[in-house]
Amino acid sequence: MRLRCEVEVISRLLPTCGLRGRGRSTTALLSLGRPPGRERDGGGGVYLMVCTARDRVGARYKVRENIERFFTRFVEEGKATVRLREPAVDVCLSKANASNLKNFLSAVRLAHQGTDIGALPLSALVPAKASDVEKPKTKMVITSRRDYPLTKNFPHSLEHLQASYCKLARIDTRVLGLKKLRKLDLSHNHIKQLPATIGDLTCLQELNLHDNHLESFSGALCNSTLRKSLQFLDLSQNKIRALPIQFCQLRELVHLKLDDNELIRLPFKIGQLDRLRFLSAARNKLPFLPSDFRKLCLENLDLFGNPFEQPNPLVPNVQLKIPLTLLECAARATVNYRIPYGSHLVPSHLCEDLEVAKTCQCGRACLSSFIQITVTMNLHHVAHTVVLVDNMGGTEAPIICYFCSLDCYSQFLDRYLQSNG
Repeated sequence: MRLRCEVEVISRLLPTCGLRGRGRSTTALLSLGRPPGRERDGGGGVYLMVCTARDRVGARYKVRENIERFFTRFVEEGKATVRLREPAVDVCLSKANASNLKNFLSAVRLAHQGTDIGALPLSALVPAKASDVEKPKTKMVITSRRDYPLTKNFPHSLEHLQASYCKLARIDTRVLGLKKLRKLDLSHNHIKQLPATIGDLTCLQELNLHDNHLESFSGALCNSTLRKSLQFLDLSQNKIRALPIQFCQLRELVHLKLDDNELIRLPFKIGQLDRLRFLSAARNKLPFLPSDFRKLCLENLDLFGNPFEQPNPLVPNVQLKIPLTLLECAARATVNYRIPYGSHLVPSHLCEDLEVAKTCQCGRACLSSFIQITVTMNLHHVAHTVVLVDNMGGTEAPIICYFCSLDCYSQFLDRYLQSNG
């Protein structure tokens, strides 16, 4: 019988020598059995063998009538201690599967009591394999093409993988099979497209794609399991012009880096990212910010180096149609009264239109019929720390405003003119 867990063997004689007793536990393979060649021996030669990475041959301890006490108070947590009489050591077990630990201790207890060997689940006491006693590798850092493994698989236990400066043109399919990955750093490569299967990495919390050749970020990824796991996303220094409508489904995002791209707009519903605290989109081509930007609550914001346009509320972009079409009226009512809808009720293209409904200053919705202007917003309204927008020390940027009717626009205009004398 065998058990894989962490083990620490403590000598009870150390305190009498003025030495410290406890050290550090290590990954080990415990075996209960008989030495090779002794299988037909009728004696009580049952041993407990502890194999570690430093001692794969293993240390053997006689079991029969040699157990002074079992400590099993925390066995449900995968912890237990076996106290031996000779030598005077405590074999401390931890991080074991609770069920397997109970079965193993039961077998050790029976061997200690002298139970017939034929009734015991014994194993051959042979040296452990390296894979049995080596701690699973959880982190791998590759920073050059020559170090990138071409013929050898990545350890399936990896939680953090960095493969930078490897000239990768695409994401390796072997990487997409690492289901325990929490951090994936593929910065400084030549990746042009992201496969949809990257969304199958259900534990992925951090994705770094800095300095690649990406031109887009697919909507399929935004609707994958990344919605529930991704907290850090670095898309800086790529060639992305726009992010999909679905991007704001990544509701767990805390850090978002979009610097040095070719962005002409930020996601329309960016205000849905209510966990977002750090946003940088410096050195892009943003003329203004979306109206939903007001809903953000950031700790740090960097929009330096964008060609923001000078806002002019007195020159509106009028898309208002009077009277409103029946479609516009129905769509507004659906959003305003929160009427449930879906592709099983209305055509899918109408569902997409409803998803991007604009919000008037009065709080009501409008879709294709509206008045649009840009106004100035102080970025400190949405962020505690703001990197200057330009070299002149400004912290203001233009933001879009929508109005569902002439009446709403007129009321805004009156307030604007009064405040500006």
